[in-house]
Amino acid sequence: MQHEDVSQIIFYALIITSLWSLESLICAASSNHKWRHTFVNAGFIFTALPIQLTMTGFVIIIMKWTNIHHWGLIYYIPKHQISWVYYVSLFMLMDLGEYTYHVIMHKYDFLWRFHLVHHSDLKIDVSTTVREHPGETCVRTTFLMFWVFIFGPGIGVLMLRQVFQSFFNVLAHTEFRLPEKINNIVGFVFITPNLHHVHHHYQLPYTNSNYGDVLSIWDRIFGTYRELQSSHTKFGIDTHMEPALNSRYLSIIKIPFQKFKRPETHTSFHSSLHEEQV
Repeated sequence: MQHEDVSQIIFYALIITSLWSLESLICAASSNHKWRHTFVNAGFIFTALPIQLTMTGFVIIIMKWTNIHHWGLIYYIPKHQISWVYYVSLFMLMDLGEYTYHVIMHKYDFLWRFHLVHHSDLKIDVSTTVREHPGETCVRTTFLMFWVFIFGPGIGVLMLRQVFQSFFNVLAHTEFRLPEKINNIVGFVFITPNLHHVHHHYQLPYTNSNYGDVLSIWDRIFGTYRELQSSHTKFGIDTHMEPALNSRYLSIIKIPFQKFKRPETHTSFHSSLHEEQV
């Protein structure tokens, strides 16, 4: 196991544990219900971690090759030798890559089958962060290999990127929401819990919005940015709303291999919501 992997796991665990504890203290859910929900989602750690660690080794191999051969888009960016240009450019390129990966997972039925496991959670809290089907873990890490090969980041960029990604990914799935004025400022650049909660709304078109990983600017640029009041936000995915299905690990893990149904757009429903917000 790489030293970087150990550091990443420890950092990730500390963030999740700290925010989970805060949720338990501040939010209204009963402790028994929260523990049951966390226990179900925590099962995905035991499938994701071995895959993640194994495939990260290939990410490092690709990274070393690109660095030795000066391969990647970064070498075509003017003044990339300047430290801040190098780090900022690669950070944004890698974040754009994650945005692209996320959009693809929603647009192609075969990939969506695996990604909807994450969306099927009927309650969003910190534990939802780790609710990822092992099939998606493979796909996500394969995309990471591709972005590393295309962009050519060094280990410093990857580690910095992982720190920011871990923090924002966990924070986005918390039960907390920022005050509206603060969210308007922070959310102009970064993904906030308020914005990511919209992405977890159970119906289209909101499910296909706010794909950003760390930065929200890509959603604004590519027209996938949406807002929705918390009172109108309902978590889950409309094709898999059965509590019994979503509360058992073995049932959830089988979702990609069951009869498939695409979510439907509820135009009239969302039109009325828009009118209320205006």
